[in-house]
Amino acid sequence: MTGYYDIVLGLIPVALLGITAALTFVGLSVTTAIPAGAFAAMVLMGHAMFVNTPVDSTEDVQSTPQPLNAD
Repeated sequence: MTGYYDIVLGLIPVALLGITAALTFVGLSVTTAIPAGAFAAMVLMGHAMFVNTPVDSTEDVQSTPQPLNAD
């Protein structure tokens, strides 16, 4: 099952190459299209790292530790 971060990892090269190719096809120069594609990829990475942050599952935080055996 693909999760959010799998989709983000797939979209990073798609954004970089796809937006660059689309802007070049429209008529922008390559030196303008590459930073635009890189900015889109950077926005995806920033969203994944800072807006939708990866967190530990709540099961680990709320579980009680097992008692130690004295034997």
